[in-house]
Amino acid sequence: MINIALLGCGRIGQVHARSLIGIDGARVAAVSDAMPDAAEALAKRTGAQAMDTDAILADPGIDAVVIGTPTTTHYDLIHAAARAGKAIFCEKPIDLSSARIRDCLKVVNETGVPFFIAFNRRFDPNFAALQAQITAGAIGDVEMVTILSRDPSPPPIGYIKTSGGLFRDMMIHDFDMARFMLGEDPVEVFAHASCLVDPEIGKAGDVDTAMVSLRTASGKLCQISNSRRATYGYDQRVEVHGSGGMLRADNVLTTTVEVSNADGFRRAPTEPFFLERYAAAYTAEMLHFIDVLKAGTQPNPSGIDGFKAQEMADAAQASHETGKPQALVFD
Repeated sequence: MINIALLGCGRIGQVHARSLIGIDGARVAAVSDAMPDAAEALAKRTGAQAMDTDAILADPGIDAVVIGTPTTTHYDLIHAAARAGKAIFCEKPIDLSSARIRDCLKVVNETGVPFFIAFNRRFDPNFAALQAQITAGAIGDVEMVTILSRDPSPPPIGYIKTSGGLFRDMMIHDFDMARFMLGEDPVEVFAHASCLVDPEIGKAGDVDTAMVSLRTASGKLCQISNSRRATYGYDQRVEVHGSGGMLRADNVLTTTVEVSNADGFRRAPTEPFFLERYAAAYTAEMLHFIDVLKAGTQPNPSGIDGFKAQEMADAAQASHETGKPQALVFD
């Protein structure tokens, strides 16, 4: 039995708790949160013990930690968990600073603990099947990737102010998906961004509408479209065009029922937001993490994938601010 501790008992911590409850050979052994009532509530639901973080890290019976706390806490928790010999499952981003991410990867490498960065979209059944078809050569050589990611509505302004900005908070998932689909690292990024949804977002120093172009050394191209508003629901689509055809993953709808009458064709709406849309992905990524711990192998995506996505986000922000393309060099 693999004993997992959840650090953070908020929305994402509860998601991971639900995944672990359904996985044989693993259990939620302990939970910790800055709000004791939240920890006690989740402990009661999972049969875990509510403990403080220091006690969890000092407990030899805990095999791994899931870091689902605010981003500002990740740096210290990663260092402490790695030095305590705990395997680490960390929510994105590792940190909002590439330099601090390098520090985290250094301690992870020094200690040799497994380190998984939770880019859950790689584990979505639709996107995973699409990427598998690319690998199998179903469309020949990849030439163009198009990623569309649009939220139903903006988050609260308070969240915007501490998020690190659209490129680092929202589009970072898409930067990882771009690398996942392209099969190689981009060498250049060019970003255009505006504030079209809510002027308060602009006053907070962020954007809410953005398009980014990526180019790889071999000439493959990727376009990413993000918006904090989609009046028709949660929009998550990917299209990959290659030398021998095209692959497409469409939105996941609440049902597959379609009504056809004299007024035309009407389908169900999309899943309302990320918790529903990526429910299967959250379970699949946790299954992967547990399998890695059982087999003694290294997880994928790893910390270096988190670092590269952050570097891409930083370059996109710089491109937006300067109006110029930015070179990408991952060192």
